[in-house]
Amino acid sequence: MMPLVDSGAVPLTFWGREFEDSATETLFRESRFDETRLQLRHLFRAVAVLSLMVLVMLAAFGMAVPQLKPVGAAGGVIAFCSSLGGLWILGRARTPRNLETIFVIWQWCAVLAVILLIYAHDGRALFLVFLLPTALYLSAQISFQLCLGGGISVSLVLLYAYQGLPGSDTWQWGVALTVLLLNVSLAFCVVRTNRLQRLQWVSAQAERLARQRQRESEGQLQAVFQAVPLPLVVTRREDGRIMKFNEATLRFYGGPESELRSLKAYEIYVNPERRALLDSQIESQGHVTDFQLSLRIREGTRNVILAAAPVELAGEPCLVSALVDVTERTAVEQQVRYAAHHDALTGLPNRAAFQEHLQAALSGRSARQGVCLLLVDLDGLKDANDSLGHDAGDAVLCEIARRLVRLAGAGPMVARLGGDEFVIMLEASDALRQGQRIAHAIVSDLRRPFAHARHHLSTRVSIGIASCPEHDCSYRELMKAADLALYAAKQQGRNRYVVYAPDMRQVVQARLNLLRAMAEALERDEIEPFYQPKISLTTGQLEGFEALARWRRSPTSVLGPASFEMALSDPEMSVLLSERIIARVTRDVSGWIKAGYDCGRIAINLSAAQFSQRDLAANLLGQFRAGGVDPSCFDVEITETVFLGRDIGQVRATLHALRMMGVGVSFDDFGTGYAALVHLKQLPIDVIKIDRGFVKDIERDPFDTAIVRAVIDLGRELKMGVVAEGVETAGQARFLEDCGCEVAQGFLFYRPMPASDVAALLERESETVALSRRALFA
Repeated sequence: MMPLVDSGAVPLTFWGREFEDSATETLFRESRFDETRLQLRHLFRAVAVLSLMVLVMLAAFGMAVPQLKPVGAAGGVIAFCSSLGGLWILGRARTPRNLETIFVIWQWCAVLAVILLIYAHDGRALFLVFLLPTALYLSAQISFQLCLGGGISVSLVLLYAYQGLPGSDTWQWGVALTVLLLNVSLAFCVVRTNRLQRLQWVSAQAERLARQRQRESEGQLQAVFQAVPLPLVVTRREDGRIMKFNEATLRFYGGPESELRSLKAYEIYVNPERRALLDSQIESQGHVTDFQLSLRIREGTRNVILAAAPVELAGEPCLVSALVDVTERTAVEQQVRYAAHHDALTGLPNRAAFQEHLQAALSGRSARQGVCLLLVDLDGLKDANDSLGHDAGDAVLCEIARRLVRLAGAGPMVARLGGDEFVIMLEASDALRQGQRIAHAIVSDLRRPFAHARHHLSTRVSIGIASCPEHDCSYRELMKAADLALYAAKQQGRNRYVVYAPDMRQVVQARLNLLRAMAEALERDEIEPFYQPKISLTTGQLEGFEALARWRRSPTSVLGPASFEMALSDPEMSVLLSERIIARVTRDVSGWIKAGYDCGRIAINLSAAQFSQRDLAANLLGQFRAGGVDPSCFDVEITETVFLGRDIGQVRATLHALRMMGVGVSFDDFGTGYAALVHLKQLPIDVIKIDRGFVKDIERDPFDTAIVRAVIDLGRELKMGVVAEGVETAGQARFLEDCGCEVAQGFLFYRPMPASDVAALLERESETVALSRRALFA
């Protein structure tokens, strides 16, 4: 295919009006090769016919001078033969240069033929003098140089030949002038023709180039249109008919192409009214982006985001749209949104969702509308986790969640705030009353155990209740009120609900102040052990000591546990205090032993919170060894509080580990709990301590007397030691000794004393003191 020339400014030569650029001129001549060859064929055929006619006329009519007849005939033969030869050679020409060569050879053959006719004194020769240059100028598409040069040369040769004829003197100047005018005129005609032909050719080339570029652009556009991975659709704005689409659209739709072409856009809209909204937005904005809609395709409904703009296709107003399938993304976003607002384990709304819901309820409530919060905290969840594993704990949480939803009913919102804490929010004109009714139902229902993996699990709950407008109507304050009520419920023994009261803030503030003061006391090392001796009622000898926590506020002010009992209810503070006392006791005992004193066995009280540490036994034994004291020098005292909300198996394992290393185990405050006998059976107990509440009225209260006798007999039968606490009179001591109690402690013997006084006591302890003490009992 011949290359195209851009239609920009293409300069032409001044004289011949041909292209100045030789390459462009060559392209032009090559483009007109077939036409030029056709013109030459017509010329050669015409000359052949005319030559043949001249020969016939010569044969038929003769000439004025008979002897010149062969000369004229020879000219006709040359013209005829050269024309036939030219026709034959034209069929083998391949380039414009070949055509020009053939033409130049032919023209001089024609000139020779005309000269022979002139010399034959043929009257037609004068006609050919004018005709041949005209044919040479106008009949062939050759270069201007060849055309002009050939025309002038032929004219001069023919004029020269014509001058030799008889009588030519009369006409020669007129003929010469005519030939000159003829050449000039023909040259101008050739120049004009060249210019017009080349301008026409350039225009045609420009049009062809524009069409080619348009086709290429359309092809590229079509290729891009098809290659775009997003579904692209062109629809007619008038009726929504699908005019054009790409392969991605066909794959998205999932049906045959013929079916898709027969559809109208609104026919696959799940909500057809979206089409009107789309049109209105395009009219107002000129285009749309992020337009969301649902489409009905072969596979079902898909959610898409559409971007569209108006276009014109085949003279019709259309709309080109690009679709992005966001079905999966929408599903993921919904899952993420659900996960962000719901608890993964129970499926309940989480803290964030609850906060939004409560704030909306408080800000949008009417004057008669109340909002009530039930803050629910589970008691005993840690036991299930520790004893049966987290699967059991998760089962408890899921079961509690189901029960709370069922008990709360359809209206209230139930959410999990985290850990073992839930919340119920309800809106009603009598919200507080309904909240109390739901709380009562929850406390009653959660007492029922449920089965899990061949175990029966149960838990208790503490519930704090606060409501708007009774207590407060701001989010922060209402939550704080419910939390204070929950704290009060726990302080009152758990497994109950408590409605917020204003004085609870004072109690909590006092507790916070005390905790802050205790933390400062620990930093200043104001917490220290005081030691109360334990005396043998049979020998009067010192059996050991019980270490008791004291707070030395000043050199003259020492506070007992009753002053900071509220701080001991805080698990973290309780552990810190116990660890401080154990460290001080270990250091004191190590000093006494190094001084050569026999201090007996030292009893240390373990808090309930310490048993939440699985490595409690290892930590205690490590502290004893680090202080250089044998574990057999110590007893640990526990109360029934260590079993509340805790796995008894873990407690038993801890005590067994201590006992294996020589640490004795004492059961303090025996008889005050509801399951003491069960614990004696389950745990490795060495000593039973009779609570001071039974010893106090032992001499005058038959009930206390019977209990003390029973406990002492129980200890003897179980081969456990018995220690009586709170002995303050000699009569109490004699009664206990008569009943068989071996050891006692109380103000009758010694008050709790600091470590410095213990050293002095051990130093002066002697057999004499023991004998005098025996005399006191007599």
